[in-house]
Amino acid sequence: MKTLHVITPVKDSIETATQTIRAVMSSQLKIPVTYTVYNDFSTPETTAALQQLSQELGFELVNLCDVTDHPSPNYLLVLRTEQKKALAQDAGMLIVESDVTVQPHTLQALVDGALERPDCGIAASVTVDQDGVINYPYKRDFAGKVNRVVDTRKHCSFCCSLLTPALLAAYDFEQLHPDKNWFDVTISHESLKHGLHNYVFTNLPVLHKPHASRPWKQLKYKNPLLYYWRKFINKKDRI
Repeated sequence: MKTLHVITPVKDSIETATQTIRAVMSSQLKIPVTYTVYNDFSTPETTAALQQLSQELGFELVNLCDVTDHPSPNYLLVLRTEQKKALAQDAGMLIVESDVTVQPHTLQALVDGALERPDCGIAASVTVDQDGVINYPYKRDFAGKVNRVVDTRKHCSFCCSLLTPALLAAYDFEQLHPDKNWFDVTISHESLKHGLHNYVFTNLPVLHKPHASRPWKQLKYKNPLLYYWRKFINKKDRI
């Protein structure tokens, strides 16, 4: 891994997105890094705020409306684009979603953790709430497993996850199903199928405010039956 590509897809929720971006830009990294924010058809107000923030902080901003007419979410396009760029530069791809806040040491520690494990396909930070308690999406499988590195067969969320060059070279994202919206489950399983290991670092927690960019998904916790009905009828949130 000669360099690191950090990416953040953004869909509105400018307050949490700004927290994410500022935290990433404040990261203490030894490895060369490029940081790209993908604006996925946010409102004009959010787009303007991201443009101003890009000028202030110096990250690359890609407005997806300039490159595709496919409606949001465009995670597939982002993953395929970044895989090609990463493979060309022997880079790792580190996804930090726009409802996550990292610590200054988090990204470099994930890189170091992956490099210490030659079989690593994905190195993921566990997510926690404001009180430091492990929360969605890791709560069910990792509650109580603190301050350790877990070699897991469970899927890694892409809240804050490093996809290593080994994984990027092993599995072509052109094979991902275009009818799906999210791909962390598929890519986690493909990593294992290709003989790699996925590690969740519960000693590198990141603050997660679930679904800040898509408030309709909060219905999952308030009325699960209605959430899954709407998900089915509207063909949303396909994994």
